Amino acid sequence: MPINLMRASVRPVTPVSSARNGSIVAIALTAALVILQLVGLVMLERSHAHAMQGSFPREAAACAESASMPVTPIPYD
Repeated sequence: MPINLMRASVRPVTPVSSARNGSIVAIALTAALVILQLVGLVMLERSHAHAMQGSFPREAAACAESASMPVTPIPYD
């Protein structure tokens, strides 16, 4: 009669390798950096949108004033 000497509570002899741990850490750091870049991009876009909202009326007025100035044509060679 065969006897099974393996117990269910005994862990396998081969431990988890440090290479696997390193790749898990690298993946986690990469994901964190990507998330930080996306957050920074969103913040930049929002600040740019807020800055552009205030400048549109002033730009339109500046364009209306300069439209009445005579424009000399550029001669071609």
